[in-house]
Amino acid sequence: MAFTERRKADPNTPWSGTERRSSRGEANRDPITGAPGAHPIGTGLGAAAGGMAAGAAAGALAGPAGALAGAAVGAVVGGLAGKGVAEMIDPTAEEAYWSENYTREPYYERGYTYADYHPGYRTGWEARARYAGRNYEDIERDLEAEYNRNRGTSRLGWEKNRHAARAAWERFDPDSEPLQGSH
Repeated sequence: MAFTERRKADPNTPWSGTERRSSRGEANRDPITGAPGAHPIGTGLGAAAGGMAAGAAAGALAGPAGALAGAAVGAVVGGLAGKGVAEMIDPTAEEAYWSENYTREPYYERGYTYADYHPGYRTGWEARARYAGRNYEDIERDLEAEYNRNRGTSRLGWEKNRHAARAAWERFDPDSEPLQGSH
């Protein structure tokens, strides 16, 4: 599969969801504080990951009480980090982009609809937020499991939709190398 320059975001187009929403007059306000830029999913994922990591580290050093304290501190730090990564991705913009462009992708097969490819794209862009700083190859097995859990009514199994997941992941990676030949 060839990743073309057109797939990468225009350098003049804001990358972050916050910048895109503000240019459209939308603030994505936090429902509790009213602050702009709410990302409850990214914040929650970051909090969970941070809490688990810090809790495990503190538990190893200070026992159960240390694990609880470490989990609380890790959840706060992880939540802030998760929110920052989630700011990069605007799911509404991604849905609009892929629903308009999926038939132009080299892995597209006639007869399948956007609804068939959507779980792959969503897996890719959500993973970009969850696995920031990681290589696609390192997390592909995790993505396959996530895809299979969230596949819904898509007629495409992972082997046919993994290219869509990778395309959505690569859209946020300005350093990615073009891939060649998918099938």
